[in-house]
Amino acid sequence: MAHPDYPTHGTINGPIVMIGFGSIGKGTLPLIERHFNYDPSRFIVVDPNDADRWILDQRGIRFVHQGITKQNYREVLTPLLTEGGGQGFCVNLSVDTGSLDLIKLCRELGVLYIDTVVEPWLGFYFDKNMSNAERTNYALRETVRKEKKANPGGTTAVSCCGANPGMVSWFVKKALVDIAQATGLDFEEPAASDRAGWAKLMKKSGVKGIHIAERDTQRAYNPKPMGVFWNTWSVEGFLSEGMQPSELGWGTHEKWMPKNAKEHKKGCKAAIYLEQPGANTRVRTWCPTPGAQYGFLVTHNESISIADYFTHKNKDGEVTYRPTCHYAYHPANDAVLSLHELFGAAGKTQPVLHVLDENEIMDGIDELGVLLYGHDKNAYWYGSQLSIQETRNIAPYQNATGLQVTSAVLAGMVWALENPESGIVEADEMDYRRCLEVQTPYLGPVNGYYTDWTPLTDRPGLFPEDIDEKDPWQFRNILVR
Repeated sequence: MAHPDYPTHGTINGPIVMIGFGSIGKGTLPLIERHFNYDPSRFIVVDPNDADRWILDQRGIRFVHQGITKQNYREVLTPLLTEGGGQGFCVNLSVDTGSLDLIKLCRELGVLYIDTVVEPWLGFYFDKNMSNAERTNYALRETVRKEKKANPGGTTAVSCCGANPGMVSWFVKKALVDIAQATGLDFEEPAASDRAGWAKLMKKSGVKGIHIAERDTQRAYNPKPMGVFWNTWSVEGFLSEGMQPSELGWGTHEKWMPKNAKEHKKGCKAAIYLEQPGANTRVRTWCPTPGAQYGFLVTHNESISIADYFTHKNKDGEVTYRPTCHYAYHPANDAVLSLHELFGAAGKTQPVLHVLDENEIMDGIDELGVLLYGHDKNAYWYGSQLSIQETRNIAPYQNATGLQVTSAVLAGMVWALENPESGIVEADEMDYRRCLEVQTPYLGPVNGYYTDWTPLTDRPGLFPEDIDEKDPWQFRNILVR
């Protein structure tokens, strides 16, 4: 049953099957316990790693010590998701599990579904027999879009609903409304389902692009040892996406393209990719606490989905507007050191991978938001500034980075329960106000900041640069070359 000290957001009358019990699974568990009515005897966790099984044993939650593979997923999950009747809920928070196949299975069974990424089966990210185009998040997203088009409607499956992708799509809409109001635009906020209306509003507002601008300042009590990769969330997840090609939604205002950039020939064509790994690609960006900073242009689903969602077309289908959109991520300093160590060793992964938990972190915040730029107010950052101290007071088993993800999973689950026949959906298509209403109590300070910074601000000027001084917000000026 839901906890009496927290709002009850709905009832799950079938089994809850959580796939994966790593840092995000552990953090999502107490949020489910607080906010949903359900039968605890029908809560099941599936994971090949039993290191944190004690958390489940304390609660009497059933644990299935097994990995989900392409060969066994139907056999293992079907009875778990359907046993005892009611509508089950599959909460997929794992790595190396094929999201699309799990989405199809759940929708066949009438089971609600949510994940935080379009995850492929084991081996995809490092398959040397695949082209870089085939290894992109663009390609993964297209498989889900194809399924959505072929089988519209039906049982709700929420695709890519964590902090980012997920929460940041809701931030984009909130920030866009703020900018429209601040610049005196005459507008009515589009309905949640009015995709064309949202694209028209962004075009009208003059936004040229969006950075998912993040700075993680969380620090451990002890220094990182050599030969260990430290991170504040899944190391496997970070390495997988970091070794994919760098990707970004490609805006209509761009006049220049990197020499190693490639366009896609099929699909929505809203993005490009670079022939280099995202975790070794740097961009200039801005966050409220540090100000100007470098971030890594790591591929993420939202870089493509946001650019796609806000694409405006005329009646003939011609694209008249699209914002550039990409991740600009400065992870915790220990993760940056870990990346330097990894790439310095020719990409060889450290033998020990470790996620810093809330007890190992001394202080710091995860400042995660969206920077909408190029409009009449120059640039506007809107997002969460959640500290490790506040996280400890709000929820157990996670650091600030984790809580931004798990609270978005909670919001996505609530939306799915309230909209159970919406088919396959991305966060961009959901009611951002309802989702943020559920999530905001877990985000610490949520604020907006205008800034006069541009990528041309305070450059050293000691060496010749290939930049566009007339249009500060060209990707040419943002990419560190």
